[in-house]
Amino acid sequence: MTVRDQTITLGYDEGGALIRILVAEHLPLVRRGLVVSLDAEPDLRVVAEVGSAEDVVPAAVAREPDTAIIDLDLPGEGGLPVAARLGEKAPGCRVLILSAQPNPGQVRRAFANRVLGFLSLDVAPERLAEGLREIAAGRRAIDSELAVAVLQSAANPLTRRELEVLRIAAGGARSTEIAAELFLSVGTVRNHLSRIMCKTGARNRLDAVRIATDSGWL
Repeated sequence: MTVRDQTITLGYDEGGALIRILVAEHLPLVRRGLVVSLDAEPDLRVVAEVGSAEDVVPAAVAREPDTAIIDLDLPGEGGLPVAARLGEKAPGCRVLILSAQPNPGQVRRAFANRVLGFLSLDVAPERLAEGLREIAAGRRAIDSELAVAVLQSAANPLTRRELEVLRIAAGGARSTEIAAELFLSVGTVRNHLSRIMCKTGARNRLDAVRIATDSGWL
């Protein structure tokens, strides 16, 4: 974790509020690029940099940032669970998630975990800066194309039981193991898996897991 001394810059020259930022990104080169880009904005200031999930909450508690940029694939527990914990431990810090390969499912899960912003990692620096200003003001920030994809994505066609079966199957469990965990017959489990693949249009159970995950159903 890198904590940065901000005693030199205490305010925004044009009279606006200075937005304090925590950057959580595991790739040092990408993290450095984010810091340099954000610090170049007159109203933005990075006050802490971390490279793993376990350092996010302690840094936020110590530095009290207004916003946090969190890598979705942050080593450790991942970006979304960290965002949820941040909402509990540092409720004044608003979160923007960056994803290398964003999809509607990620966005749904992010917004369910107290996240206000969701942008692609290849977004223009100007859009990232604007996204931070938006979430600092309590507004959502999301790529326009991704927002359309979320709205157009299909509703979940799976029943609660089918989701339970698929969630266990996602861990590599065989039909007999799924049956034992859910107290079902093997034949019933196979029927559920067959209906799941039919509803999702999947080629097999692994493809069904992928489709359900990308869609935000799992």
